[in-house]
Amino acid sequence: MTFKNHVKHKMQAGKKTVGAWAQIASPFTAEIMSRAGFDWLILDMEHGPGDILTLVSQLQAMQGTDTCALVRTPWNDFVTIKRILDTGVHGLLVPYVNTKEEAEEAVRACRYPPEGVRGVAGSPRAQGYAQNVQDYLQRAADEILLITAVETPKAVANLDGILSVDGVDGIFIGPMDLATNMGYLGQPGHPEVQKTIAKIEEKVLASGKILSTLADTWEQAHGLYEKGYQMLMLMADGTSLAKLAAQKVAQFREQYPEG
Repeated sequence: MTFKNHVKHKMQAGKKTVGAWAQIASPFTAEIMSRAGFDWLILDMEHGPGDILTLVSQLQAMQGTDTCALVRTPWNDFVTIKRILDTGVHGLLVPYVNTKEEAEEAVRACRYPPEGVRGVAGSPRAQGYAQNVQDYLQRAADEILLITAVETPKAVANLDGILSVDGVDGIFIGPMDLATNMGYLGQPGHPEVQKTIAKIEEKVLASGKILSTLADTWEQAHGLYEKGYQMLMLMADGTSLAKLAAQKVAQFREQYPEG
């Protein structure tokens, strides 16, 4: 089976995509959301409770759909990245990348020697358990999508260098982390944070690389797409279910306060 990332090629052609977070490490929510038709899901191993085995179960649940599986890694660590890529995912969102050098490390973690440091094996799931070795080895560098996160003032200051790294396909703006690291705990809407986000947007869009973030409402998402974002997370399995559940309970309590 040919290893191909149709979402990466779609965005390289300038098209927009839609996705969601899968954060509760459930194969059931991964199955439900991939069947819904999202272009991609980000299976969250930074803030989610899952491990490699739960990741594999989520990937198995997504089989048979056209949804690409991406993973937010726990950290910019080449051993962890190697294990995640060997499951067969199509791309990574690497958090807390603050310098050009750290971006280069992320690229090397995704590449086989001599361009990188990724260990070579034919036995993992990504290589079809030795049934698809050469196709995967030859195509992995081009097909794996690599997005790095800008979440600190240091990353903002070094953004030109990060954008110059060949192999970094795009930038994810993490508004909550960025706000907090700027001294505005949990306040992504603060004017100073928004001013910084506008600066990031300008540089990433000028670079021609993919620009990504999350959106709470469709109105917000539409505005971001019109700005030039190509990759937006429009929901998350845990928080979206929690919000819907609270809304339904509130509606009941309002109509029947005595129960």
